[in-house]
This record gives sequence, C-alpha cells and structure tokens, in this order.
Amino acid sequence: MKIQSVYAPRDLAELMAQAYALEREAVERYGELADVLATHNNQEVAALFRRLASQEALHATEILRTMGWTRAPQPPRVPDAPETPGPEAAHYLMHPWHALRIALDAEQRAHDFFEALAQRCEADEMRLAAQRLQADEREHITLLEAWLQRVPEPPAGWDEDPDPPRYPH
Repeated sequence: MKIQSVYAPRDLAELMAQAYALEREAVERYGELADVLATHNNQEVAALFRRLASQEALHATEILRTMGWTRAPQPPRVPDAPETPGPEAAHYLMHPWHALRIALDAEQRAHDFFEALAQRCEADEMRLAAQRLQADEREHITLLEAWLQRVPEPPAGWDEDPDPPRYPH
C-alpha cells in the first residue's frame, strides 16, 4: 500500500515531531489492543502487543534523545499520516499471528509514509532524516516478518466460539 502524501515538513524539527507522534500513537494503540485482549483472557496476544508497545516507546524516546528534546513536541497536523490500528482491530479469540499481521500492516503504512516524505523533502538534511525513519520502519517490518515465520497461521474457524459472550440487550 503506497501512501500518496501531500504533506511536506517545513523543517527537521517538524519532521521529527511527526515521527515522534507516530511512535507515541503506536504505543497507545498497541497498549489498547493489549488491554482488549487481556480483558478477554487472551494473555499470549496481550503480551505480544505489550512487547510491541514497549519497542515503539523505545523508538519515541530515541527521537527525543536524538533531537535533544526534554519534552514531547507539539505534533504537526498531517491529514494523510498513517493511523495505527484501534481496539476494533482486535478479536477476542485472535492468535499471535493476527497481532503480528496488524503490526506489520501498521509498520508498512509508516514505511510508505516516510518514503513519500523523503521523495518530497528538498533539503538534504530532511530527506536523509526521512530516509533514516523509513529505514527504521523497514527494520521493524523485517523483524515482524521474521516473527511471523515462527508463528503458525491460525486454522480455519479460529474465530468460532461454541460459548460466545452474551451481552444484555
């Protein structure tokens, strides 16, 4: 999926503020997904989402350190920024394979976003920063693809529950 971005950051600080915002959003969303799965007693997948959230938090902290920021920057408004998956992406019976696919899709969208930014940045410093961010996302993709190879794909009917939750009307 390629993102046809119209956004171009004005300077390096704005570019890195956007990158930081994407990382923090991923931390929040993966945490929410972990909470949803823990609520449904799917501890294995909840733990995987917590691990992903922890990795994204490390990336956000690295951006702060690299930029010399002592507090989170105000993120720019970017209408075509990739969104991380929300709680609706979770199914209470999902397997680790599903969690990895959700994360892989999110990382691919972030990769494509930074690729488009790198193509639009005219200043060398900004283009190189966007390319580094794109390369970071490529590393995340490679890691997730490796994890997916070690996790079995769920069998057909994985979402069938003989005793589904019942909610009062």
